[in-house]
Amino acid sequence: MMNDEELLRYSRHILLDGMDIEGQEALKNARVMIIGAGGLGSPVAMYLAAAGVGTLELVDPDQVELSNLQRQIAHVSDRLGMDKVASAAESLRALNPFCQVIPHALAATESWLETHLESVDLLLDCTDNANIRYQINRACLATSTPWFSAAAVGMSGQLVFFDPADEHSPCYRCLYPDLDRDPESGAADGCAESGVLAPVVGVVGCLQAVEALKLLSGMERPQVGRLQLFDFRASQWRSLQLKPSRNCTDCQS
Repeated sequence: MMNDEELLRYSRHILLDGMDIEGQEALKNARVMIIGAGGLGSPVAMYLAAAGVGTLELVDPDQVELSNLQRQIAHVSDRLGMDKVASAAESLRALNPFCQVIPHALAATESWLETHLESVDLLLDCTDNANIRYQINRACLATSTPWFSAAAVGMSGQLVFFDPADEHSPCYRCLYPDLDRDPESGAADGCAESGVLAPVVGVVGCLQAVEALKLLSGMERPQVGRLQLFDFRASQWRSLQLKPSRNCTDCQS
């Protein structure tokens, strides 16, 4: 049960149709794992913490660098050299002391994820590396963990929802069959190689947070396999509906 301080803190949420106290309680009881505490992970984590998600697990092996501060809003100048998950945890705890933050200063692997996802309600992919996403994909399939994958680079972004428990859901390899097998694909490339306009990661991260909060609170269940594509240079958004691939070596094997 929420106390009086929490009821006041989340009062603007509770007024929303479809949220009410029951939805806010569901957020309080939710456990979310965020892979990546950088450009996307920063706004995602901060909005989920502010919104009242009870437990956030942050996973990232990197330390805060000066070039991160152009867009990674969970970090500040006097934390250069600090583990990103520790820096982000400090920001989140200051923002909302009712949110339990569990930092993991390590690189997520398929085997590590499989052992840690059993108690997780939702995984949010905020990485900038497709090779890691394939490991997330296989681990979520093995544990039937729903997840949102977001990406942002340059002036574009994308967001897609996968749910292994839904027979109509594709998986990440259905969308991208060969990125990790093609050495010329640039699967490991991210903002460090291509650059990114600072607010682009904020907008895409906020959209990911919105979808996560709707799902966790019970307000609305997202459509599996809906790929949202954002072109910020042209200010155009479009949506594609994906289906499972019969030839997928991950979800159909």
